[in-house]
Amino acid sequence: MKLWSILGNSQKLDGGAMFGNAPRAVWAKWLPPDEHNRVPLACRALLASPLNGKTVLFETGIGAFFDPKMRERYGVVEDRHVLLDSLAAAGFAHEEIDVVVLSHLHFDHAGGLLAPWREGAAPELLFPNATFVVSAACWDRARNPHSRDRASFIPELPALLEASGRLEIVDSTHSRALGNTVRFHFSDGHTPGLMLAEIVGSKPAGSAHADGDEHGGVVFCADLIPGRPWVHVPITMGYDRNPELLIDEKREFLEDKLARNVHLFFTHDPGCALAQVVRDDKGRFSTAHEMPALQARSLAA
Repeated sequence: MKLWSILGNSQKLDGGAMFGNAPRAVWAKWLPPDEHNRVPLACRALLASPLNGKTVLFETGIGAFFDPKMRERYGVVEDRHVLLDSLAAAGFAHEEIDVVVLSHLHFDHAGGLLAPWREGAAPELLFPNATFVVSAACWDRARNPHSRDRASFIPELPALLEASGRLEIVDSTHSRALGNTVRFHFSDGHTPGLMLAEIVGSKPAGSAHADGDEHGGVVFCADLIPGRPWVHVPITMGYDRNPELLIDEKREFLEDKLARNVHLFFTHDPGCALAQVVRDDKGRFSTAHEMPALQARSLAA
């Protein structure tokens, strides 16, 4: 199985919102802001093939579905659908994707499901042959959002996914589409039911093959850990619905990934796609062996 990091449209968002509880003097060293106080963010997807005999895309980024006014408001840099170009550069078309796994349905993670904006045209779903995998709690939230995060969702998207007849709603650690090759972890601190997909690594020699014995896999960190600065446990975003819960979830998540040598895949880090989690003698988590991109990389055993 090979892995590719697939860049989608990039964004510039307010640094204070992205780093919530951290002062500007601190976060500006991690991601220097522009004259509007905005920091650069990637919207990076992960492509795996063959995985359970399928070509699988983890997330789709923000895409190009916004009209020009909204694109400017949310700091979307490019007007074309960059994800489609990046897939083509890796040798794939969106019609060849068998499964799309969505951590949640906020527009910067699911907007790439839609065709580029055209004046007067209704939203149109891409990936005509893919099964769309979404957690039950995220699905419920997208259909009935809270007023605090209503603007984070695409109103037309749930109906389009449902009408496709290819929607799989997940309420356990595995899905029908991917079987035991992908294990899901769940988090509620950012949004209810955030689904963190782990591509399972190999079994240690002598393992009894119990669930959880694998090592060397890759986990899509989504908005639990958007990039390297957020690996530091106390750092949260202003967009998180329950920061204290998220901090506790993040600590448990990182301890597990460190113990099993599961690598972290970052969606929003502009300079790093994959890294190994490490912890110093004071107990602080950070990253090592950072990779800016993946190009047909074999999953480590």
